[in-house]
Amino acid sequence: MSRSLLVLVTCIGFASNGLLAAEEIGERFASMSDAIEDREYRRIEAVLVERSGDIVFERYFRRSSADSRIDARSAGKSITALAVGIAIDDGVIDGVSAPVFDYFDDRKPIVDDGTVKRSTTIEDLLTMSSALDCDDWQDSPGNEERMYDTKDWTRFALDIPLDSDYERDQTGRGRYSYCTAGVFLLGRIVEQAVGTPFDLFVQQRLFDPLGIEDPKWTRAPNGEVQTGGQLSLRARDFAAIGRLVLNGGEYGGKRLISSGWLRQTLRPLRQATPADAYGYLWWLRGFRYGDQFRGAAYMSGNGGNKVVLFPDLDTVVVILSTNYNRRNMHQQTTELIEKYILPALRSEQD
Repeated sequence: MSRSLLVLVTCIGFASNGLLAAEEIGERFASMSDAIEDREYRRIEAVLVERSGDIVFERYFRRSSADSRIDARSAGKSITALAVGIAIDDGVIDGVSAPVFDYFDDRKPIVDDGTVKRSTTIEDLLTMSSALDCDDWQDSPGNEERMYDTKDWTRFALDIPLDSDYERDQTGRGRYSYCTAGVFLLGRIVEQAVGTPFDLFVQQRLFDPLGIEDPKWTRAPNGEVQTGGQLSLRARDFAAIGRLVLNGGEYGGKRLISSGWLRQTLRPLRQATPADAYGYLWWLRGFRYGDQFRGAAYMSGNGGNKVVLFPDLDTVVVILSTNYNRRNMHQQTTELIEKYILPALRSEQD
């Protein structure tokens, strides 16, 4: 696994030879489309495969179309990581070691305020390894469902108590603990640093250059943008974001984000699951192809939503699915990639 991830980081922007022609790829995808139409896979809305800047396969299912904007849930977290990087590139955020709670002195008093909480850094939130007692996979005090029951999500996130068992390891990072509220705080930090609402900043610096129009943001009751996910975009919009990252921060001949930030973002820094490592709000894993694994970085969200980057194939795979809160939601997306998409992209001699 770690070897595949190392290959991933060093291959960003590298196009591989020996790929099948687009016509043959389309033929090989026919069986996948049939399986989805026959409902062997639940609530798949869109599958798009983009290689070297060209769409080689695009298909919509159920009532979705190319104009449908699908809520990819936590896949939006990866966009927040890009926004943080742009703010750091601009010099308005000092870096990932900047203390989080220093941005919220106007919100005092804060629960458990003190040395430990004040030592929380932007990188702690980017890597899901802060001292906050926040775990969306468990019934924790900081679980996102609790946040949604409040009117002021910023106040909720700031007042999450500390994990009494928290400690940093030899790398200086804590245990992995998936925390949407922490990513919501990152959005508020970006807003303060750039002096612009988060959605407007992302539109100007990312979405407009990528040709992304009319995104559907979810908002807190007080109007603040949910930067921890729940962003609805078209499949082609997600593909454009993937292409930007795969190209090392350039799109259409224009640099939108530094390659240095993307190298930092796609490093495996925490082990999130037995199969997945985690960088800066981006997932990293090897997808099985035969007896090998293809190193990939990907955006991921509830429902089985995935935007997967395969550097050695110079390919972006977008699978949008509304199979929300189902036990097998991610497994079926992975199966589509491993059973149909990877074999369709490579020659039989590979």
